[in-house]
Amino acid sequence: MAETEARPRILVADDDPAIGRLVVRLARTHGFGEGIHVTSGRAALQALDGVDIVLLDHHLPDASGLEILEAVRARPDPPAVIVITGHGNESLAAAALRLGADDYLAKDHLFLSHLPQTLERVRRRRELRKALAAAERDLVRAERLAAIGEMTVTLHHQINNPLMAASTSVELMLAAPGMGEAERRAALGEIQESLHCIRDIVRRIGDLRAARTTTYTPGVRMIDLEGGPAATEPHHGTALVQVPDEDLARIAALLLRHAGFGVERCATLAQLQQSADRLGVSLVLVLGGTGAAGAHPLGGFAPAARRDYRVVALVAGDGTAARAAGADRVIELPFDPGLFTADMVDLVS
Repeated sequence: MAETEARPRILVADDDPAIGRLVVRLARTHGFGEGIHVTSGRAALQALDGVDIVLLDHHLPDASGLEILEAVRARPDPPAVIVITGHGNESLAAAALRLGADDYLAKDHLFLSHLPQTLERVRRRRELRKALAAAERDLVRAERLAAIGEMTVTLHHQINNPLMAASTSVELMLAAPGMGEAERRAALGEIQESLHCIRDIVRRIGDLRAARTTTYTPGVRMIDLEGGPAATEPHHGTALVQVPDEDLARIAALLLRHAGFGVERCATLAQLQQSADRLGVSLVLVLGGTGAAGAHPLGGFAPAARRDYRVVALVAGDGTAARAAGADRVIELPFDPGLFTADMVDLVS
């Protein structure tokens, strides 16, 4: 980690004092911040403020690791959790991952040698989530500002003419206090017609359920209150997203939509495999293997030998295996959201 980066604070919850001290010392040696060691679940929950990563042993004297994990995950902005399991207890590890654990370590003879790389992997994922959350906030804000701008142009365009007509009629009446009855009635009728027009515009705005846009002037768009066909937006085909991590999948989908892709989230690998060859699909985004033994480099997806779509793999670490399995582009996590968008458009252009 760079010297300028904040050092993540580590909390070790393990009832073995020797293991706790050793883990705290090892984490500090590998560039992590000052660690805290506690020997019970209650103490762990009381010490969470300011902690970035929790190393949570399953066997604690007052609660199981899974119970503490659920309590930790229920907190706002919870720390990352690495569950420590007994050797050969893969079912417990799987249950911990389902409950939201970020990773797990088996307490065996390789425990201490695997600890630094696991901590670093979890740290990178945590920083990625922060970066993605910030990018999502920026995108939503930009879209809201764009919508406000389009509505402002719409109001100016739609309301300005009847407003000016009503204003002109009022000025004529004020300038000619002795105008005849017929002329006065005609002016009042024009004012009433303009006000009704403005009323109808406001009503249509209130009834909007979809914001179709149209061109007002070159480079300036406005909301189409007439309900005509939506203007054609830049479109790069359909992107299929099969990424189990919800935060990562959500921001990737948002970025792709912003870039002009139609986006479909595939809940299962089978659904992705079935949909990939559909007409109009231009991009398949998958989460690549973690590098662990037996992990598929494309998350289980098998690209067709002859295909019209491009395959993008999000990977943590080296992407050699993903490229060998058919990925047209490998994006290393964490990625830069701005570069990701441009890269996807360039890939299918």
